[in-house]
Parts: sequence; C-alpha cells; structure tokens
Amino acid sequence: MKRLLIVTLLVAPALAGADEGMWTFNNFPKAAVEKAYGFKVTDGWLDHVRLSSARLAQGCSASFVSDRGLVMTNHHCAHSCIEQLSTGEKDFVKSGFLAKAPSDEVKCPELEVNQLVGISDVTARMSKATAGKSGRDFFLAQRGAQAAIEKECQTADTLRCEVVSLYRGGIYNLYRYRRFQDVRLVFAPEFAIAFFGGDPDNFTFPRYDLDVAFIRVYQDGKPAAMKDWLRWSAAGAKDGELTFVSGNPGGTDRKLTVAQLEYLRDTALPERLVALSELRGKLTEYAHRGAEQARHSNATLFYVENSLKALTGRLEALQDKAFFETKVKAEAEFKAALARDGEKGKQYLGAFDAVARAVADAKKLRRQLEFKERLRAGELLGVARVLVRAAAERAKPNAERLREYSDAALPQLTQGLFSPAPVFPEFEVFELTHLLTKMREKLGADDPFVKKALGQKAPAELAEELVKGTRLADVSVRKKLWDGGPAALEEAAKTDAMLAFARSIDDDGRAVRKQYEDTIQPVLVKNQELIAQAHFAVEGTSAYPDATFTPRLSYGAVRGYEENGKWIAPFTTMGGAYLRATGREPFALPKTWLDAKGKIDPKTPFNFVTSNDIIGGNSGSPVINARGEVVGLVFDGNIQSLGGDYGFDPAVNRTVAVHSSALVEALQKIYGAQRIVDELKPGK
Repeated sequence: MKRLLIVTLLVAPALAGADEGMWTFNNFPKAAVEKAYGFKVTDGWLDHVRLSSARLAQGCSASFVSDRGLVMTNHHCAHSCIEQLSTGEKDFVKSGFLAKAPSDEVKCPELEVNQLVGISDVTARMSKATAGKSGRDFFLAQRGAQAAIEKECQTADTLRCEVVSLYRGGIYNLYRYRRFQDVRLVFAPEFAIAFFGGDPDNFTFPRYDLDVAFIRVYQDGKPAAMKDWLRWSAAGAKDGELTFVSGNPGGTDRKLTVAQLEYLRDTALPERLVALSELRGKLTEYAHRGAEQARHSNATLFYVENSLKALTGRLEALQDKAFFETKVKAEAEFKAALARDGEKGKQYLGAFDAVARAVADAKKLRRQLEFKERLRAGELLGVARVLVRAAAERAKPNAERLREYSDAALPQLTQGLFSPAPVFPEFEVFELTHLLTKMREKLGADDPFVKKALGQKAPAELAEELVKGTRLADVSVRKKLWDGGPAALEEAAKTDAMLAFARSIDDDGRAVRKQYEDTIQPVLVKNQELIAQAHFAVEGTSAYPDATFTPRLSYGAVRGYEENGKWIAPFTTMGGAYLRATGREPFALPKTWLDAKGKIDPKTPFNFVTSNDIIGGNSGSPVINARGEVVGLVFDGNIQSLGGDYGFDPAVNRTVAVHSSALVEALQKIYGAQRIVDELKPGK
C-alpha cells in the first residue's frame, strides 16, 4: 500500500478529520455530526440504535431486523454454523440454506448473540483495587476486581457482563449484555455468491457479493420478542447520504507507542504472515485429497486467506517509511510537551521507556507462549486443554481464576465445549501434525518441552495416536468429565491419549503464562494506563478509544474515491455481476442466479462504499441512515482500509456493503424467500 495515511491522524485525535472514529455509544460526537451533516443525533436515537444492534460472540457484528428476533449478519460470520449443519449429502455452504417455515429453522451449534443493554463506569473501583500495587500484585488485583464486578453483574446465564478497558486502561466501563445462545439459521445463499470473486476480489472495490445470512434468536423455545429493531429502508442508500455503521470493531492500535509498533512491524506481523502462508499451502494440498476433505476444510482455508490479506495490508502500512516517521514524530513531540511541564514529565515520561522494555521482554518469550500455553489445533486438543485447565480453575475462588474460566466466562466456554458440531478425524490429524511440526521447528528438536511433547515419535505419528486414542469427539464424554472434575479427568487420562497429552503439557503452559503475567503484562498495562492519563491531560475524552470488540458507532457518507488517478464510483449493480462472471471459480455465479437473470432488475444497486471508519469485527454491521433504517450490510473494506489499524484516511478508506435493495431483490426473485421479505417489511 503506497498511499500514505494522512498525518492528521497522528496528532491528538481531538483534531481528527471528518468521518473518523469508532465511537462508544456513551461518548458519541453529536455536535461534530450536526456540524458536518446537519443531523441532530439524540440520546433516544442512540439508545434505539444500540439496542437494535448485536454482537456475535465468535467475532462479528449483526443487527435485529424484526420484532421476532430475526438477525441480519454476513454469510462469512455464520459460515461456521452453515458448515457444521452440512453433511456430505447436504452441503449448505455450496447449495445455500432456506428455512421455508419457522419449523425449518435449525439451531446453530455454537453461535451466541449479544445485545448491549447497559453501560456503567467502574473506573474508580478498578483504580482503587490496583492503587499502590505493581508487578504480579497489580495484575492479580486487577484480575480479581474484574472478576468480582462481572460476577456481581451477571445474575443469570441470560446475561453477559464484561469489564472493558478503554483508552488503554484510562477508563473502565462495565458492559451488560442480553445473551442469546439459542440461535437458529434462517437463510444463507450459496458460498459462490456470498464470496463472489474469492480471494482476488477480497478487500477491493468494485464488488458483487451477496454476503448475507439471516439467523433468529430464540428464548424459551420461541422467537425472542424484541422491543428495538431496525426498520428497512424503502429506497436504500443514496450517493452522498449520511450513513452510520453500528458494530463491534475487533481491535485497533492507533494509540500504541512506537516501541509497540516496531515490534509489530519487525517481528509479530512478519512471523505471522509466514506461518499463515505455510498453512494456506498445506490446507490447499489437503483440500485436493477429495471433495469431502475440501468441504470440511473450506472454512479454515477461507479464514486463513482472509487473515493473510488483512495482515499484509497492516504490515505494508507500518513499512511505509513516511507514515511510520509521522508516528515517531508525533510521539516525540508529545513527550517533549510533557517534558516541558516538569510535573507531568516526572509523572508520565518513564512510562514510554517501561513499555519499550516490556516489549523487548515479550519478544523473547513469544515462541514459548505460542507453543506451550497456546498450543492448540483442531477441535480435540482444544477440548482436552479446556477440560484439564477448567478442572483446576473451577475449584478456585472466582477472583483467583484465570480470566477465561471466571464465572462470567463459563456460559460461552461451555457452549463451545458441548457443541454437537461434527469432528473430522482426518482433518484433526492434519491440523495437529502441522502444529507439532512447527513447534519442533520453532523451538528446536533439543528443546526440553519438544522432547517431552513428542517423545520418540514423529509429529504425524503422535497426531495419529492422539486422535485415534481419544473419546472426546463424544459430547456426552465431555459433559461427564466437566461434571466429574479433577478426579474424573485423572482416571480418564489413563486410557485417553489426548487427555493424557493435555495433562502432560499443562504445567509448562502455566509456567510460561505466569512468567508473562508476573513480569511483562503488569508493566504493559500499568504504563499504558499512565500514557493514557497523559493523553487525557491534553485531550480529555474528546478522542475515541482504540477498538475493543465492543459496540461502537461510526458516521460517514456514501462516497466514491480516487485510486491510481481513476475515480471509483460508489455503487455497483446486480446486472454488473453477470458481466463480471466468467463461469469459472471464483467468478462463477450459482445456478439460482443464472436461472433468475431475466427476473431481476439489472439496475438494482448491489454493493456500495461509504466513508465510515471500520475495522475487522465490523463484518455484519448494519449501515443505517439518519432515520435509523437499514440501507446496507457491511461485509468488507477496500484495500486502503487495511492500514486502518494504525490510522484513517477519509479520502480513500472505504467501508464496503451490500445494498438493502439488492438483499430484497435477491430474496424475492432468486431465492423465493418471501417469508423473510414480509418480516423485514421494506418500505413500510
């Protein structure tokens, strides 16, 4: 990516350009929107949009689009559900899925939908818990306070409570969600049109994708009644129209220090890209074994290819010398300003050096963490590690547990653990073989942990032995082990190879995690909080915080852009999809589209772009107009947006969405899904 991200991003965010920012609902810049677009955002409007928006706990966004719990998201966000419900005889990824009647709606094994129903400030309580503490004492006090606050809040399994760190620890908010775990698939088109253009078109524009899925949340066995939901726009998005995107951006690094950005640029991102490239090659080879192997590895390959392209864009942004120099300059100027104020310099300047030292220490420990604590591949090893770790953690007081095993975290953890999704032994062996091979390569054949894990066996040999020697594919076995606790696990491990393996490496994982949590994480967290406080001293909360996979609202407009001296119009049409089709993957339209060619209006807007500020995690977000109506569905960003982790350029960064008119046109004339259209009530 040669175009530089604009320098205005790199000064105080209070000076951010128009359309920039992923804003929290309780600190939305209403005055800025009114000044730029003449629309007055009210608190009531914000509350309605927040309550009409949703989060998929698995990493995406969504929205409620009817009073009967109908939820709109992306196909690629529901892909895991679609794949898990498929079989060799009925491949819904390939052929699509439509529930013609309510009784045909099928439960997704693992999807969880969250609705944010409350936000409260717990900064004072969190600060009091860690006051005067450092090192592991600081970390344990912080973790204990988070766990206590979340447990007090979460009075039922239908609630999900999270203490959210904003502004790198400058503010702590408690987010209270309504949790839906009975989620059923209603509609999904064929993968061929949901991801039309495949990897070549990914993160580009013009696009021609129907990347949509409709799911429904149920409560007590019935469609959940929703008081707030988004109405459908009769006209859809128009050129120049004010748009809002309500979603859950996964994470940005716009406020990291230079030392942290250097680590990403020089170490973390290059290593991750090499690993993903290798895995993509292996997955491609695996898919060539046969149709069934291709089917059950499809989702993994899709996510790997998507990650590769996204991370490449981030690395290119950081490798742009002119861009990176502006980051260096901005930090230097900020530190100089602090130094000129003797008291502030004394209070805050040391935090930058402390972060740099912690980053250097983290760099040394990264592979130990990756292959000891985070050693997972496929489903079965992950299940084994969770069972082993949970048995020990659940016996502890809530405040002393590892965060992912706190009482507040257990409902989602057990939903995944007890998922009836199918397990494919051949693919399990493939993934585990690759992981163990990389572990030996990166840590070295003489590393004590490698010797302990592999013994005298080759990676492929051990992987085969572990997968064949476990009963963990049986959900009833998992439930018995969960209920039985440490004693049941110890007994089962005598005959279950995967459990025995997970038990044998658990102490090593805990040891390296403890080292990180004792010596590195507390330094990073505490000093990032100090840096955030320094920024507050200058900016206050006129800035927006980095993304944290929590509900945010951005504003912008339907707007084209210039690329390589050429103007890119903001819309494509459904007729354009037929012109772009070649009949060969990934530009082959499904048969339903070919058969319906004479029925649809070719001038119907298909995909469009807006200047809204988004990032990964916003997939599935609704695009809404000033009236709070759905005018589109976010599914991607353009190539320029890939540097959005570190900055935003309103001239070229674009959100890519499916037009609401195309969604209705396809549902009615291609898929015969009138039941869904009637529920959306477009134009009413």
